Amino acid sequence: MIEWLIRHKHTTIVAVLILCLLGITAAFRIPVQMIPDLEVRTISVQTQWPGATPQDIEKEILIEQEEFLRTIPNLQRMESTASTGQATIELDFPYSINVAETLILVNNALTQVPNYPENVDEPKIFAASFSSNAFMYFRVAPVEGNPQQLDMIMMRDYIEDNVRPRMSSVAGVSQVEVSGGAERQVRIQLDDAALVQHNVSVADVQRVLRARNQDTSAGDLEQGKRLYLLRTTGRYDALEDIGDTIIRRDGQQLVRLSDVASITLSHFELRSESWFKDNQVLSLQVQRESGSNVIDIKYAMLDEVERINQELLRPAGMEIILNSDDVRYVEQSISNVLVNLFIGAVFATLVMYAFMRTFRGTMMAVIGIPICTLAGFIGLLLLDRTINVISLAGIAFALGMTLDNAIVVLESIEHERRQNRKPMQAAIDGVKQVWTAVLTSTLTTVLVFLPILFIQQEAGQLYSDVAIAISSAIVASMILSVTLVPLLAAQLPPPLKKQNMDWADAITSRAEKVYKHRGRSLTTVGITTVVVVGIWWWLMPPAEYEGWQGFD
Repeated sequence: MIEWLIRHKHTTIVAVLILCLLGITAAFRIPVQMIPDLEVRTISVQTQWPGATPQDIEKEILIEQEEFLRTIPNLQRMESTASTGQATIELDFPYSINVAETLILVNNALTQVPNYPENVDEPKIFAASFSSNAFMYFRVAPVEGNPQQLDMIMMRDYIEDNVRPRMSSVAGVSQVEVSGGAERQVRIQLDDAALVQHNVSVADVQRVLRARNQDTSAGDLEQGKRLYLLRTTGRYDALEDIGDTIIRRDGQQLVRLSDVASITLSHFELRSESWFKDNQVLSLQVQRESGSNVIDIKYAMLDEVERINQELLRPAGMEIILNSDDVRYVEQSISNVLVNLFIGAVFATLVMYAFMRTFRGTMMAVIGIPICTLAGFIGLLLLDRTINVISLAGIAFALGMTLDNAIVVLESIEHERRQNRKPMQAAIDGVKQVWTAVLTSTLTTVLVFLPILFIQQEAGQLYSDVAIAISSAIVASMILSVTLVPLLAAQLPPPLKKQNMDWADAITSRAEKVYKHRGRSLTTVGITTVVVVGIWWWLMPPAEYEGWQGFD
């Protein structure tokens, strides 16, 4: 098989080109982010009860929910927190669980809770992970000078209803959270004296408002071939409608809500504020979907934000501005790793040329560096990984390893050529003699990294990208060393090394003469040890350095 691939150069070259094309395609299709996605294993349940004390939330909500949640299979830990107006429960599960199925089980358990107190919102269930944290931060502020004298506290509803849905529709965005300001509310302040005068209780007001403020289906009406769906609309549209609500009827006398209460449009109690340079603003935090490309999301979001400014906010006297984003750190980190990758490839090439001393021989060995790099991207794509600092570091680590197989093969081919064999035959015989050693060396290296893929904790999820990148690059280097390298050696054989002594051999010979004398060897070793220890001592932080504890 190897001999056939070496002799049929066109087939081998086409196969290598296809591998490069697939690697380039994979590099552009793999999502880019800072670190690998961590598997979700924590599910949170949040229940809102506005105005309730932590003691009431614990008795009325948490105890009831815990009773049914503790029966969920594979539950490892449950932690509950009661705060003013909110109940939070965090559920931890093993890494092997199916998150979608577990979310269904949690929802089913919560539906078994008999009842909740009045005004308690439906529980919110979501799976949280580090990857789902916000990575883009915006602010909504009045345009310069605030010509419309906007109160940003009252603008939260407008942002929630108009801006947030459009930002959430950007591909790859999972959620957009709004903070600062307060939601609008209608505040009804009852007059105790008026209630007593008209013989109306607070319960009467609550019952009437609850029954009045709703839309009701009234069935359907058939007229010949036509079917009409009837619907009664009863929700309030204006403050005047609320004030005209009839609370009590006493003969011909009607008691309306405006007779016993004052009605104003206000906002909920302000619990959080966002400020920017002494101006109150609203903040928006963008979260991404797991496995999405943060760079693509950033530029798509910036385009959508500009359209929102032009179509919605600037005509209303506001504008949305990017505060900061974590994407620039991703771009800088990726750029630094790529630069280091390039520098490493250049140094590897220089070292190869320094010892091989032939340009063609060096190119035969280092031509596998870009190809093996692309093979690393293919491995990441096939195993559904991402391009991040850790995976690129794995590819950088593999640079030197990819040259090992090529060096072994080239040395074997060079040995055969010195036996006066033709380039083609020397290439074939050289590969046949060492291909088993190359295969064994590659497999042992891959098996060293293979156990990382079976670690389910955070360490395994973080560093499995290194194992995948290095293994893919090394396997590709093995294949290239027994196919493309001997093919190039047969088609473009470098000249045989000169028998006379060159500069490298002269240095080696001089070193051998120096080290023949035992005394000089011991002196050299001693001086080297002293220099190393001195450098180490100089680089160590001083004892008074903050945080330095020394050795026990």
